[in-house]
Amino acid sequence: MNELAKGVGAGAFTRRHLLERLAAMGGSAMLLAGMDALGFGIGSAMAAPPKLEGKPKKNKVLVLGAGNAGLAAAYELTQAGYQVTVVEARSFAGGRAQTARKGFRLTELGGTEQVCDYDEGLYLNHGPWRIPYHHHSTLHYTKKFGVPLELFNNDNDASFIYFEKGKGPLAGKPIRKREIVADTLGYSSEILAKLSQQKALNTELSDADREQLIEFLVHFGALDKKDLSYKGVPGRGFVVDPGAGTNPGPGTPTTPYKFADVLNSGLWHMVQGISEWDQQRTMFQPFNGMEQIPKAIAKNLPDGMIKFSTEVQQIRQTPKGVTAMVNGPAGAETLTADWMICTIPLSVLKAIDNGLSQPFKDAMAKCAYAPVGKIGLQMKRRFWEEDHSIYGGHVFCDNPDINNIALPSTGWQSQKGVLLGYYNFGPNAAKVSAKSPADRATMAVDYGQKVFPAYKDSYETSFSVAWHRVKYNLGGWGMWSDEARKSAYPVLCEPDGRIYLAGEHMSYIGGWQAGAFESAWQQVERLHARAMKG
Repeated sequence: MNELAKGVGAGAFTRRHLLERLAAMGGSAMLLAGMDALGFGIGSAMAAPPKLEGKPKKNKVLVLGAGNAGLAAAYELTQAGYQVTVVEARSFAGGRAQTARKGFRLTELGGTEQVCDYDEGLYLNHGPWRIPYHHHSTLHYTKKFGVPLELFNNDNDASFIYFEKGKGPLAGKPIRKREIVADTLGYSSEILAKLSQQKALNTELSDADREQLIEFLVHFGALDKKDLSYKGVPGRGFVVDPGAGTNPGPGTPTTPYKFADVLNSGLWHMVQGISEWDQQRTMFQPFNGMEQIPKAIAKNLPDGMIKFSTEVQQIRQTPKGVTAMVNGPAGAETLTADWMICTIPLSVLKAIDNGLSQPFKDAMAKCAYAPVGKIGLQMKRRFWEEDHSIYGGHVFCDNPDINNIALPSTGWQSQKGVLLGYYNFGPNAAKVSAKSPADRATMAVDYGQKVFPAYKDSYETSFSVAWHRVKYNLGGWGMWSDEARKSAYPVLCEPDGRIYLAGEHMSYIGGWQAGAFESAWQQVERLHARAMKG
């Protein structure tokens, strides 16, 4: 959903880098789908679905799964004149693109049923929760179906960083990110500027280049032009904010920390000059929940096309067609079609009597799935706004059970709000998921109290999910090792007879909705080319 989820349980690593180090599955260290190519999430390459021209000779398609990939496949095929049936195990469309609000129910494997009891109007996107500007396929559907968007504040300098494992006076204290950014850049610029002035850099620079470098560093690090020293900058913040008259007048600026204290604290791990490609400072989110995207697509499918609450029991195919044995509200049923697009997560498909070829089964076995957990805490007062002037963004920490606390980018200045109490991955997600929902909430609230004094007093209720314990997902997203990406992934990109696979796991933008959409588009185009030939 790698849903900045900049997790910092391991210092400077982002969420997906953290998983590289932590999620050891299948006997080898696994990378998030899409991360192993460039080291970070890549952009969405497709801006619009393929044009499916002509009348297919065999036009009956069975789509398994009504998540984003299945919905996109069904919609595009329907527009091209195909007869489509969609089978969905859940009672609603969207797959992992879910929104928990009052009355939403979830039962994890081996757990008790949770019924979300947030106040009306409050919600948690416990699956995907943000959209990069370059995920053109996702934005294609939000625009096409009129899903209103709002900004998601993904990085807030006014928010806190909280590291307990560092050393020195800054360890174990919530520190404004802007203070650490200003001091890290300021002191680093001072050192480099003075070395440049002394011609002590191991780099060949002309006198003119050296002067320009120093000029840049003075600007970049807010240095004193006379002695090239860093003494602080207004953007670092004020002890007393500027105001009217002479009191407070110009205000009282904060004093920089000692550079050694900044370095020893480890807080500098959260400083970067430019945001990750898939983690911009501002992103998008649908107004009123991520579920609005799949709801909009499903609304534009013919009535009755989706068979809800229907589980796939068996998949078979012949040279002439496909069949699926399913069990739904009306009992057992056999569905037939000319073609099949299966968007069921590989973690789930492996356990179904799928009738796929042995090479396909062997390839599927090489895709592991990420343990991922989230919890949303309803607070009776938006203390992060009222007491600390923090509007959206994340509180990054070095406890991997928590990873980060995310503050809502909606409902500004209203009375209540739901914040993300943790977003954990890998072994830590597995460990936390063993707790009951009540104990997960207790852990999250106890930790949040270390950062915000009003945390416990404001807490009212919670809703949590461990995606690796959700029956129809069994993990947050697919992960491929370097070897599996080369040997197994290409096998699954091709059809197995008349069966095509689609989903975020069949893309290089794994964990993102765009991966699901574009995988569906690609397979729909391939299917159509074959269907035109008969």
